[in-house]
Amino acid sequence: MSELVLYGDANWHSPYAFSCYVALREKGLPFEYRTLSLEAGEHRAPDYQRESLTGRVPALRHGEFWLSESSAIDEYLEDVFPPPGHAGLYPAEPRQRARARQLQAFLRSDLLPLRVERPTSTVFGREAVEPLTPAGEEAARRLVAAAERLLSPGAAALFGDFGIADADLALMLQRLAANGDPLPERLLGYAAGIWQRPSVKGFIARELPPGR
Repeated sequence: MSELVLYGDANWHSPYAFSCYVALREKGLPFEYRTLSLEAGEHRAPDYQRESLTGRVPALRHGEFWLSESSAIDEYLEDVFPPPGHAGLYPAEPRQRARARQLQAFLRSDLLPLRVERPTSTVFGREAVEPLTPAGEEAARRLVAAAERLLSPGAAALFGDFGIADADLALMLQRLAANGDPLPERLLGYAAGIWQRPSVKGFIARELPPGR
């Protein structure tokens, strides 16, 4: 297996680097985590811009192959290191798999007021926040509605077994839970349960993966 290197932000606040870190840890893959200071513009270095294509974090280097954009990285890891040799990141059933991808796309492309008003720095860094604006409250309502529809009552994961969409959804719910915003009890319990996974706790603690 060629060496895997994941590039993330130096303050460990990126929800997208979080997703890829959790994916690698869940797969049990040895990898190196390298940080870039976005404030210092390290992601704009010519070599990084050229190799990553987008000049953003996260980016994954697998030997000579580079890939950026977190959902693309998650899916690449699933394709190259598939079950049963490695833990699965996506459901095997096609419609559930499509639904997981739909949820990931929704969480990345929508709910902007919530992502702005409850940035991940308030989850990972406990930064103080102001009350949600009406736009933020509407985004929170839409998030909760989607989560309640997808998560079966009493379920610990969206599609039976844990998948990477669970990590992404739990982080979005933690934007509310960590800041004391209203959240249904079963969603609080779900997000808290996902937060106890070693892969998630490793990112929060800024741990290097085992064997590195």
